[in-house]
Amino acid sequence: MGYWFILPIERIYYPALAAVGVPVNLIAIVILTQGTCGLSKCITAYMLAMVVTDLLVILTEAILFRIGYQFHPGSLLSLTPACSVVAVLTRASRDSSVWLTVSFSFDRFIAICCQKQKTKYCTKRTAAAIIATICILLSLKSTVWYFIYEPQEIIDNTPWFCSVKLSYFTEPGWLAFDWFDVILTPILPFLLISLLNTLTVRHILVANGVRKRLRGQNKAEKHNDPEMVSRKKSVILLFTISGSFILLWLPCVVEFLYYNIADTTFLDYTYALNSFARIGFMLQNLSSCTNTFIYGVTQGRFREQFMNVLKYPIIAIVKLVNNKNI
Repeated sequence: MGYWFILPIERIYYPALAAVGVPVNLIAIVILTQGTCGLSKCITAYMLAMVVTDLLVILTEAILFRIGYQFHPGSLLSLTPACSVVAVLTRASRDSSVWLTVSFSFDRFIAICCQKQKTKYCTKRTAAAIIATICILLSLKSTVWYFIYEPQEIIDNTPWFCSVKLSYFTEPGWLAFDWFDVILTPILPFLLISLLNTLTVRHILVANGVRKRLRGQNKAEKHNDPEMVSRKKSVILLFTISGSFILLWLPCVVEFLYYNIADTTFLDYTYALNSFARIGFMLQNLSSCTNTFIYGVTQGRFREQFMNVLKYPIIAIVKLVNNKNI
């Protein structure tokens, strides 16, 4: 599988991703902003922040970088300062989206496993502070990417296109930053989410066993336990979001490990490795659309409101046509 094979797929994939991802995330933002999904203000804040950053990933990565810069060379986005800024915006939105998933997982861990800290930590105010801190710090870190690129060519004293500096692959400072950047996203999030989920599952299994014994529950008796039902819904939402992240980011992690273990560079990649890396990027960007669908599958009220938004234009058109006929 070579670059000649993957490029036509990308030319279809990224416009389709943008066509679906932008309206879906916008609808999700409207629904979550109303706060009528039956979720706590804390969970709503994290979900809203994740949807916003997911939308920014699609706008910067799929539309500005892939469609605007790569597929339409020669546009204003091909100017070196412009594509360098796009790289910064892409990294900032992508890293923020990932770490907001981590923060959401940690929030659910506290809510489920640490009841004493729940009332202090799982609040809208705390969530807002964490969201703001994550986005600000990762945006500052991402500004470094502006200085990684250099002009690929200069025409009439104007720098065009972005090419990674060769020093990025050789100088110790840049090599250290490369390791720091990828460990920060997504290696460390992988480890943290896996750890938090493992601890959460362990706590739930133990707690459920205790509650069943206290309630005298056995195979012949079925009790409706609101606490266990609520806990089950929270766990389903948590595991589907974090599980989706792990699966869609896994190829990028594998490619990074190979990249460093084999002590190679992108310039040395074979067609097969190049295609594997590009497929990894495609799946990574797909994660920016999955959260909304996950909300729809796991949250009944969100699904109901989402369907109402989709039906509204059709209902409005039908009413307009009927009024004209009258």
